[in-house]
Amino acid sequence: MKKIYISIFALSAYFFSGCSNDYLDVDQTESISTKDIALFNNDQGATTFVTAIYNKFLDFNMSSFSWIGLSSIASDDADKGSSPGDTGADKDVMDALTYNASSLSIRETFEANYEGINRCNQALNIVPQLDQANPALRSRLLGEAKFLRAFMYFTLVKTYGGVPIIDHLPNPSSDEDRVMQLTRRTSAEVYAFIENDLADAIAALPNKSEYAASEKGRASKGAAYALLAKVNLYQKKWQKVVDNANLVTGYSLVPNYASIFRLAGENDAESIFEIQGTGSIPAKGIQGYSVTQGARGAGGWGWGFNTPSQSLVNAYESGDVRKNATIIFAGTTLYDGRVVPTTVENPRYNFKAYSSAYTDAWETDANIKYLRYAEVVLMKAEALNELDQTPAAILLLNQIRNRAELGNTAAISKAEVRTAIWKERRVEMAFEHDRFFDLVRTGQAVSAFAIHGKTFVAGKHELFPLPQAFLLQSNGLSLQNPGY
Repeated sequence: MKKIYISIFALSAYFFSGCSNDYLDVDQTESISTKDIALFNNDQGATTFVTAIYNKFLDFNMSSFSWIGLSSIASDDADKGSSPGDTGADKDVMDALTYNASSLSIRETFEANYEGINRCNQALNIVPQLDQANPALRSRLLGEAKFLRAFMYFTLVKTYGGVPIIDHLPNPSSDEDRVMQLTRRTSAEVYAFIENDLADAIAALPNKSEYAASEKGRASKGAAYALLAKVNLYQKKWQKVVDNANLVTGYSLVPNYASIFRLAGENDAESIFEIQGTGSIPAKGIQGYSVTQGARGAGGWGWGFNTPSQSLVNAYESGDVRKNATIIFAGTTLYDGRVVPTTVENPRYNFKAYSSAYTDAWETDANIKYLRYAEVVLMKAEALNELDQTPAAILLLNQIRNRAELGNTAAISKAEVRTAIWKERRVEMAFEHDRFFDLVRTGQAVSAFAIHGKTFVAGKHELFPLPQAFLLQSNGLSLQNPGY
């Protein structure tokens, strides 16, 4: 997969030039010429169109600063960090929950995911035209595109609520397609669209074990089932969570939690779906992911944003090995021998974003873990508990705790186990871009933020605002979320 990134840039420039601030200003490839068909009408050409979708996840506006601000700094797991006077454009207001519809993180996350969805629709339009490519390969590639589109729509719906569903390449001269792009649909409609895409992906994708080593970063059937279980979780479809989690097979918890987030742990037995970094030229790493979160100041190597909060530190039980695998503490020595001096500006940093080989490089080699088997175990545990199968849920919860070198949970009742599972998700998955959304979906947000002296306004902060630039362009076809 990493080798494929080398060849993608010519294609990216050819077909996928980036968006301007205009939401609709996305290059459309409604059809391709006979010459272009001949150029890409083979297995490699067909593959390249879908690799271009994965390539979008390497962009700064997709996976780095704005997404970190929205999904992590805005949660109770993290503080803005950095120097007090460095706002990071809007990371101070993300941290304080005082952002608005014009905040950079709000706009870039929205635009980046629609840029990715455009690439999905490009691939879904063009790959079927490449009739000289292997039919089985084309089917798989279309499954990958459907999975990635579902992944991006899941990001959008849990972030903004209902959003426009763009299910095909819009014709720039079609007023109907213009309305489609600018009219938000309900959350229920978006979730139904995601589920349909994932059903198509499941039918077309192979198991992880069926991929060649060079393609290990591509979406698999297990990834589609895991994402579908997570989509079910957010809708409280408890039995479907269990059913789909049971279909995520061929994965296991790795013995050493810390290894998951190191180079040796990339695409390990626990990994279901992760974004592949390279950190080298001409292949492209993930732009700014590690350096924006690296230790700042004398003896540091980064910008210092997204620092672990004191309440996250306090959430770990004594002896939990996950704490030192998640948090870099000033004054300690890391696994690779790097000394973190006490002269850095912040007392704590995100260890899961740390790159040993490319500590201060703009393009990092650190992968981003988005779906792993531990979360599947916890999702199933939560669903079983809600289905009044609490003893079975406890067994799964203890698998996660025991891997962290903790004893079995003391929770017994359904309510106690529910709270224990929520707490376990926090310490198991800290800095994996889930905490804010977990607080919202479980109804814990008001009390969790109050501990930090922050006001989470019920009825408002469950969703982020739609970007003001999009609303202006929609000209009344879409309305803002409540409270903004």
